Parts: sequence; structure tokens; C-alpha cells
Amino acid sequence: MRTGLKITAFAAGVTVTFGAAYGVGAAVGPGESRAHAARDSAAHAAQAPGAKQPGHGTTGAAPAAGGLQVSERGYSLVLDTPRVAAGDRVPLRFSIRDAGGRKVTAYTRQHDREMHLIVASRDLSVYRHLHPSRAADGTWSTTADLPDAGGYRAFADFRPAGKGAEALTLGADLAVSGDYAPAPLPAPSRTAVVDGYEVTLTGGLTPGRSAGLLLNVARNGRPVTDLQPYLGAYGHLVVLRSGDLAHLHVHPNGGPGDGSTRPGPQVSFTATAPSTGTYRVFLDFQHDGKVRTAAFTVEAARPDEAGRTAPPPGGHAEQEAPGHAH
Repeated sequence: MRTGLKITAFAAGVTVTFGAAYGVGAAVGPGESRAHAARDSAAHAAQAPGAKQPGHGTTGAAPAAGGLQVSERGYSLVLDTPRVAAGDRVPLRFSIRDAGGRKVTAYTRQHDREMHLIVASRDLSVYRHLHPSRAADGTWSTTADLPDAGGYRAFADFRPAGKGAEALTLGADLAVSGDYAPAPLPAPSRTAVVDGYEVTLTGGLTPGRSAGLLLNVARNGRPVTDLQPYLGAYGHLVVLRSGDLAHLHVHPNGGPGDGSTRPGPQVSFTATAPSTGTYRVFLDFQHDGKVRTAAFTVEAARPDEAGRTAPPPGGHAEQEAPGHAH
């Protein structure tokens, strides 16, 4: 069964780059994503403290997009499996190397995990959020459901151990062999339907300016008020820029146990778009013990264009839920 995200829609969009506060995990997890840029530190700086509803912050320099480089700050992402065949349990192995070419074996956990691996197809129709396992020698491994042939991008999101070490997102190209038919990018939409859940997106994104994204989760027409924590939060948002697959994690405003954040139906995020353009936004959320992914296409517009490009209310998309690797 095809596990790639497929969305048909009418409505309009937004554009994104991020910065806020949570994480990812080990062994291979559900839901997958793509765009990634700003470091967690830049993200925290961009986030309005305690913000619970979408809103606009001050205009400033947008954080640099992430995942566009295979090497940065003395660290490199090395894929042991840069070419694989399409399938439902595709083996993936990789390592992070230091400036001397040695495999890194010590990491600081972020969002419940030492490593978050995002794998996305170039046409953004397939998205996987994986939590690989690490061997003693520093080799990471997992399997992924990659049903379609074509070009993919693998993003390693991690923080090396050590005082002063910063979080990094490195990206490398991954080739999946087989019959290839590129899928068109789904039309912009404010609503996604996945596995009986309807997720609605409100708020907007403006390049170089922090803004709010609010996602509302409903099931059978009723608000979901008992979302379960996933990776230390009630939702995990990833945004990928169409074209170069610049990748950004956007993290929620607040989380379980903080005394003020409720387990749904709303999950709030703060983000900053690095540029105008079209983005894919992936929300991973957990309910009834299962993680599901809702996907949206949004367009980021300059402030003077926001009124003309804002999507009409009630935009709707139907979607087949992506498979989750474990």
C-alpha cells in the first residue's frame, strides 16, 4: 500500500522557517519530514516567550535554512547507503564524522532522542520521520518505507556531546531506484484529513518575521482534547521548502507538564520563513496510541502580499496517511 502523502485541495497558503522548542528520538519513529533550517538556539530566540496563539513578531533577519550542507562546523554526514531500492523496509545506515574523519559516538539528547532522521522525496510526496539506533562504533541504522523511486534528501538532526556544542542539521542526497514518476506538489490548503482526523491550520508565515501557526485537531467533527505526548510535546512540526528541500524543525509553544498547555485540540507553534516560496508542513501528533501525520502545502508571502495570498477559510484537503517506520 502506498504510504506517501497524497493531497488534493483547494485553498491557499503560507511559507515557513522555524524556531521554538522540542524534539525527536531513537530507533525509528512515525511520521516523516523535510524542510529544516534554524538551529534550536536561533529558534528559541525567534520564538515569542509563552506564545499560545498565532501572532506576528518583529521583523528581523531570518535564520539560515538548514539541511542544505553535508558538512558544517567540522561535522559531516556520511551515508553508507546512498543508493537503495524502493520498498517497504529499505535499510538505511549512516554516521556523523568529525573533522578528523572519526565517527562521532557521543551525543546530547534532544527531544527525547540523540538523533532524528528525516527522509523526504524531492517532490515532497514521501516524508518519513525516523529514529535510528546507534551501534557502539557510531554507525546509525534503521529501515524506512520508501515506496517510490526517485531523488530523496536525508536530514540528520543532532547535537554532539560536549560543552558549547551546538545543534546541527546536515543533509545528503539519497537515490532510490525503480520506476520513477514525479508527483506534483499538492495545492495549498488549510485543512488536511488523515485516518479519520481533520486538522485545520490557521495563522500565516512571512519571510524574515516570526509568526504563529495554530493547528486544531478534530475527529468525527469533535475536538480532540486528549492528545498524547509525542517526543516530549503534543505535536511535532516540520517544514520543508519546495525546490531545495531546506529543512526546519518548528517546535510547539509549551508542552506537557508545564501547567498551562492543554492536550488539544490546539497545538501552537512559532516560525520564521527564511524566504518567499512554497513549503510543505508536516504535523506529527499522537492519539489512541498511534502517531499520525497531517500535511499541508503553504506559501510564504511578503507582508505587502499577505492580504492577497491568504487562503480562504474552509480550504479542504483529503489525504492518505503515510506509513510509519518503527
